[in-house]
Amino acid sequence: MVEFLFVTDLDNTLVGDDRALVDLNNRLSQHRQDYGTKIVYATGRSPILYQELKEEKNLLEPDALILAVGTEIYLDGSKIPESSWSELLSPGWNRDLVVATTSKFVELKPQPDTEQRSFKVSFFLDQEDAEKILPELESELQKCGLNIKLIYSSGVDLDIVPRNSDKGQAVQFLRQKWKFVAERTVVCGDSGNDIALFAVGEVIGIIVGNAKQELLQWHNENPADYRYLAQNFCAGGILEGLKHFGFVE
Repeated sequence: MVEFLFVTDLDNTLVGDDRALVDLNNRLSQHRQDYGTKIVYATGRSPILYQELKEEKNLLEPDALILAVGTEIYLDGSKIPESSWSELLSPGWNRDLVVATTSKFVELKPQPDTEQRSFKVSFFLDQEDAEKILPELESELQKCGLNIKLIYSSGVDLDIVPRNSDKGQAVQFLRQKWKFVAERTVVCGDSGNDIALFAVGEVIGIIVGNAKQELLQWHNENPADYRYLAQNFCAGGILEGLKHFGFVE
């Protein structure tokens, strides 16, 4: 047993099976204590919604937080986003221009104010509208010279963020900071906005058994022996994957 970098999405990945979560938390906490393993949560949630979930589910204190779909990184319990990450996201980003451009699309329903962040503009978008709207929206934003990308997940959530920001790029930032190789990095997810976690380098991947079709389709189109599709749901699936790869017994 040696230290590894453990990164997981929260909703429907780490969280969703309370009994399995208790077991997984105990093992991760012991592993961190014994070997120095780092625990990171990577979620679309804002700091406010993350805090609500942390208290509700009694989550372990992480070594780092990747919030707002990878646009904010918080280290060691800090309440202030990591400035060196924010600086990397700034070139080509103009939040006011994104908001002005998106206002022309009536199909886009703004998410609550808590979910609107410095480097993220978020909407609800019905799946039946998405196929038509997303290409048009991306084209309009690119005409403005914005360096952005669209992340659509779960058939409802649309996030507009800087092009070089996502959960995967944020994990790369932490890997380099903490000097973890891909083979000692484990990422876990269940939905479309987690594809970025699995797509950056040959990191060890665990897809939980309750994964959404968008992630399963990507996995089937991009098979890899360093990625594992679990049978069990949520934390139970993560534990299954960690055992499969030999990170826990």
